[in-house]
Amino acid sequence: MNLPANTPLTTPLRSRVAVIGGGPAGLMAAEALAAGGAEVDVYDAMPSVGRKFLLAGKGGLNLTHSEPLEPFVGRYGERAEALRPWLDAFGPQALRDWAAGLGVSTFVGSSGRVFPQEMKAAPLLRAWLHRLRGSGVRFHMRHRWQPSELQADTPSGWRLVFDTPAGRHEAHAGAVLLALGGASWARLGSGGTWLAPLAAQGVGTAPLQPSNCGFDVAGWSPHLAGKHAGAPLKGVALHFTDRLGRAFHRKGECVLTVTGLEGSLVYAASALLRDEIAASGAATLQLDLLPDRSLDELTQALARGRGARSLANHLREQAGLHGAKAGLLREGVDAATWAAHSRDAGWLAARIKALPLTLVAARPIDEAISTAGGVLLESLDKHLMLPTHPGVFCAGEMLDWEAPTGGYLLTACFASGVVAGQGALAWLGTGVRD
Repeated sequence: MNLPANTPLTTPLRSRVAVIGGGPAGLMAAEALAAGGAEVDVYDAMPSVGRKFLLAGKGGLNLTHSEPLEPFVGRYGERAEALRPWLDAFGPQALRDWAAGLGVSTFVGSSGRVFPQEMKAAPLLRAWLHRLRGSGVRFHMRHRWQPSELQADTPSGWRLVFDTPAGRHEAHAGAVLLALGGASWARLGSGGTWLAPLAAQGVGTAPLQPSNCGFDVAGWSPHLAGKHAGAPLKGVALHFTDRLGRAFHRKGECVLTVTGLEGSLVYAASALLRDEIAASGAATLQLDLLPDRSLDELTQALARGRGARSLANHLREQAGLHGAKAGLLREGVDAATWAAHSRDAGWLAARIKALPLTLVAARPIDEAISTAGGVLLESLDKHLMLPTHPGVFCAGEMLDWEAPTGGYLLTACFASGVVAGQGALAWLGTGVRD
């Protein structure tokens, strides 16, 4: 396994570590633990591990990003400095080297995103599980952990209770590593039901919220929703400044939905938009439908004689604007205002360059790509152990951090698994605790 040089590789452990959760963070923790000599049991409620990982890889598995480490770290927003040690321990290049060690080569796409050569998650996961089993990791499927029954069981360590198809199962471990995921895509095994029981046991938590999600507007017109729902909005720019003066400006793509907007450009701004809606009840952004044309150039083009041509034809010929983009221009404008200004080139150009859209709600958490909230990082030590529960470690999306799509989510999940796995080894005496 291509782990960092400081990974403990000493006398094999006699203690057992229970890893609960078979996503990327849990599997990476299991690998770090096995490499350090631990006896590792991975428990998961689903029939197989890595289900969300596999689904995410169906359209091309975006493992990480090729940008330099400093801007990479900055993608984690307010949690950037807290996550820096994770990425120092196992960063983007280490992840690519690790994949290569599994026989999976990677390449950098035109956007800087890093993908497996085959663009699929399944070959990587198969090779990974084969290596994990070869290192002695044991897998226990259809074992749903009962967090309310987590109990210290000195000298055995921790007592764990699982519901299984065969009935209640009890296990004991010297250390426990939780990698329970967030609350999005619950059908794949992670519904966030662990949050309340852990909070009841004194673990500091924040409510789970949707991240990298779509949003609803106050309501599209039946015409726009009926004709253009599902249409991509390519080559647009999103501008938003929240009540605290925090600004987002980026060019990209999004999709018009029946209820609002979704897609990579919207996901990138989702944390700011979500928090603004929570604080103010709504968030109004500006969408530049033609970011490659200046306001003056566009105004001059639209001022050219329209004659008897329809507005739709005029916009298509002079601005290259048609379809969903053209349909958006009419949204939210009453009939009198539209009649008064639709022949005004300056008014049309200004609206094209800064179309106001008011978002009123994030889409439900189960539809989100990821979640924010969970176990507070302030509740953990630097090894990702809960001081209130010595010997219990946490990793992955169940922790309170978030990041945009683009490989940042997966990289931090993998990295947190390495850090937590090494922390558990140190706790059990195979590494140095400082």
